Amino acid sequence: HGLNGARMSAIATRAKVTTATLHYYFENKESLYREVLQRPVDEVQTKLGQLNLEGLSPEEALKQIVRLAIANEAQNPQRQMLWFQEASQNQGIYFKECNVLSLHEHLLKVLEQGIAEGCFRQIEPFLALTYILSVCLFYFTVHENWKHLTPDIDRLSPETIDEHTEEAIAFILAGVKRSD
Repeated sequence: HGLNGARMSAIATRAKVTTATLHYYFENKESLYREVLQRPVDEVQTKLGQLNLEGLSPEEALKQIVRLAIANEAQNPQRQMLWFQEASQNQGIYFKECNVLSLHEHLLKVLEQGIAEGCFRQIEPFLALTYILSVCLFYFTVHENWKHLTPDIDRLSPETIDEHTEEAIAFILAGVKRSD
């Protein structure tokens, strides 16, 4: 429900703790909300640090980042709604506090290296980052809608996520690689 729609009592009930316990660990709803936004950033930052991207070609590093982004969202498909709520309700006020740019710096570095080495075409890295994240993550934003259009397809099954991952990689590489 985002920051505006969330109620500490409802959160406590779902978490099977008392409201007092929530207030003990989180001073108020805003403090809890900040932690909820920060946690996925910290988790992905840790995973990115384990990839050893510096030892990979830009193309292979890009593939690894895409795989990580999709796998992470597949484990937490509801998370995209959190980011959407933050954008629509708060215009990103809390988002900017989460140091999300530290996550994106990995991808920006890979894109810049690929451009410098001539394996990626001349692109504006931050726009390319936006497009890449859209290809990877929008899938999880709309999966609740798509399930009504194609009820026979489980879009969150491991097989379908694998298919999404490989198609996303192919699509993204086709967009960034030099065509000559």
